[in-house]
Amino acid sequence: MTTFFFLLSLLFGWLAYNLYYPVYRHQGLALVSFISGWLIGELAVHHIIGQVLLVFLFAWAGAVEGFFGALGLLICITAWLALGYFHVAGHKAREQIETALKTGLSMDYQTKINDDLSARFPAAPDVNAIKKPFASIDPSVEVIKNIPFGNHHQALDIYRPRQSVTGKPVLFQIHGGAWTEKIGSKNEQGIPLMTHMAKRDWICVATSYRLSPGATFPEHIIDCKEALVWIKEHIADYGGDPEFIVVTGGSAGGHLSSLMALSANDPEFQPGFENKDTTVQGAIPFYGVYDFTNENQLQKHDGQRNFFETSIMKLSFDGHEGEYQQASPLFRISDVAPPFLIIHGDKDTLVPVEEARVFAEKLRGASSNEVAYAEIAGAQHAFDLFPSPRSEHVKQGVERFLAWLYSRHLGKSKVGASKS
Repeated sequence: MTTFFFLLSLLFGWLAYNLYYPVYRHQGLALVSFISGWLIGELAVHHIIGQVLLVFLFAWAGAVEGFFGALGLLICITAWLALGYFHVAGHKAREQIETALKTGLSMDYQTKINDDLSARFPAAPDVNAIKKPFASIDPSVEVIKNIPFGNHHQALDIYRPRQSVTGKPVLFQIHGGAWTEKIGSKNEQGIPLMTHMAKRDWICVATSYRLSPGATFPEHIIDCKEALVWIKEHIADYGGDPEFIVVTGGSAGGHLSSLMALSANDPEFQPGFENKDTTVQGAIPFYGVYDFTNENQLQKHDGQRNFFETSIMKLSFDGHEGEYQQASPLFRISDVAPPFLIIHGDKDTLVPVEEARVFAEKLRGASSNEVAYAEIAGAQHAFDLFPSPRSEHVKQGVERFLAWLYSRHLGKSKVGASKS
């Protein structure tokens, strides 16, 4: 029993250690490092409580005794302190996201935000959400599920305020999950952000799209563009403004949202609806994949290349570099790119943070619009799926970016109305 307790303490110690020093260079271990870091990092306090209770049961059973019992207990206490510090350090994300916004937009960007919008900014993270990360959606938000569109069984979910609204800004969420069946869906991703913005009278739309290995790129982005066309044609019926749509998403959704923003009206991605407008007014990719070609040799192993060749592109990279570039937001950058807020964690073991840095730098150098890049300390891939100090501060930063962008849109609308 004491031996088992000691082995368990080693596991607790490794889980804490992994938050600070995750594995990057071995494909299988990097995946394990991601899963454990993702499930532990933003739920650190919950794991401390659970581990303390479990250790108490071992102690009550007489397993915490002798040298290995004492050593195991010491390891557990050290792990709890590390978890606790990781949780508290999440509050640094407020300064990190704010610095990114000031650097990318302007030092006084908040003064340019409509007073009615800034008055609704929260003063602090939602403590209740952090305490209950799996709580149901706020009752003030209405969710309309599975609105069909397209010809491939695609569907949309709409998150909106329950009170009647008209002409409200639209946030378009594209889910991640490695572009792959049974890994991700619109049903569990982007919920904290969409719920938060729906409470601010935004109309939020989450889409499904065809997934690999059944789907082959560019079918994924084609479906997302079809969803955007549906939004432009129908969202007014649900209280939204088809003239103001910002696209967001994480991981594969980060790739697709940035690609959508940078490939507006590209007929290659719009078969059968080439003449439809697919421009958006902004993009907020989270921990996205921006380069399918690995041009800058930033990937830590060959797993991503093999995955693209066998499941997503279904083409060997050798001899098909052009197709891989067409799929990569990094090669789609131009001066007409809309405003971007790029978000990435510095502990991401699935998508190297260096890739986001390169993308942000190249986008800043080319775009005539603003580009903000927020690198979040301690954040693992998919860190925003659970409410935590880190993810709450980032969510609130996203709200400020959206409010700034929409305020500028409202200003331009007023100018246009006065001229007419």
